[in-house]
Amino acid sequence: MRAIWNVTLLDNEGLWMYLAYVTTTDRGATDRLLSAAAEHLLNTGARLAGVVQTNTDCVDSSKCDMDVRVLPEGETIRISQSLGTQSRGCRLDPAALEQAVGYVTASLTDAPQLLIINKFGKHEADGRGFRPVIAEALTLDIPVLVGVNGLNKEKFEAFTDGAAEQLSPELEAITAWLDRVTAQRAAAA
Repeated sequence: MRAIWNVTLLDNEGLWMYLAYVTTTDRGATDRLLSAAAEHLLNTGARLAGVVQTNTDCVDSSKCDMDVRVLPEGETIRISQSLGTQSRGCRLDPAALEQAVGYVTASLTDAPQLLIINKFGKHEADGRGFRPVIAEALTLDIPVLVGVNGLNKEKFEAFTDGAAEQLSPELEAITAWLDRVTAQRAAAA
C-alpha cells in the first residue's frame, strides 16, 4: 500500500496509480515542455485536465509574470503579483493559484485521460495548492504528470512515497509513458 496525502492507494492487486514527473534544470524549461506536451496531446484528441504555465518577461523587472492556462481550453490566470523592484519575497498570488485549483478540481468530473500539473511547488510541498487535486485524481484512477524542481523534489518524493516515475524531460518520453499507461488501463478493464 502507498499513502498519498491521507489517501491510501493500493498497488499490485488493487488500484495502481499512474503518476509521473519531469525535472529540468534550465529556467522555464519544464513549463515549456509541459505546455508543448499538452498542445501535442490535445491535437491528438486526448482529454486533458490541469494547468500549464507561461512565463512572460516583465519590462520593469528581472522577474517574469507567471500565467497558468487551465486545460483543456479554460481561462488563463495570472498567478504572480508585482511586489516592486526591491522585493525579494515570493511573488505567487495564492488567491489566483487557488482559483486555478478550483477550476481543475471541478474538471476532474469530466474523466480526463491525463491530469497535468505544471509544478509541485512550495504550496504543494506544504500541503496546499494542487496537492489535494493530485491525490483526488489518483483515487479516481486518472493518470497524473507533474513538473518538479530540485527545491521541492524531496517533499514530492515524500508525498508520493517514492512511487512516482521520473520521465526523461522530452516530449517523446511523455507521450510514450501516456501510451503505455493507456494500454495498461485498457488491459485491466
